[in-house]
Amino acid sequence: MIYITREWAMPNKRTFGIKPINKLIGAYTFGEWVDPFPYPFVKDAIEYLKEFVDGSVSRILFDPPYSPRQLKECYDEKGESLHNTTSRVWAKWKDEIARVVCPGGICISFGWSSNGLGIKRGFEIERILLIAHGGNHNDTLCVVERKVNHNLDKFVNG
Repeated sequence: MIYITREWAMPNKRTFGIKPINKLIGAYTFGEWVDPFPYPFVKDAIEYLKEFVDGSVSRILFDPPYSPRQLKECYDEKGESLHNTTSRVWAKWKDEIARVVCPGGICISFGWSSNGLGIKRGFEIERILLIAHGGNHNDTLCVVERKVNHNLDKFVNG
């Protein structure tokens, strides 16, 4: 069963500074958090994640730029160019996160959808926190998933 809650909070470009989100992260107190998208943006997320060996991370925060425009701005601010802002970029991040998270590990995804990493990558949703920001601000969806099988892709794809 998925536990879904909705709270209201002011928007903040620093996602983890939003009180209900900070409380959600604090509810998972084992291990250190890995954040491939720290604020301010300092390193390409794929390059950063490749520094970890398979199954070595117990908790990861997946808080990428929410739109292609935001993604491009992050790279531009760092003085790098980004050639591909399609959904394939997000898929590569998710694949790399799935590789580094250990069985039983937690990923909390943040964005405008509740897709998370998904069962194809071996994750099951445990909880969804919807943060309503009011007015014409988009809601923030926080999806808590647990890695249930590090090799599930073998079973899904035969």
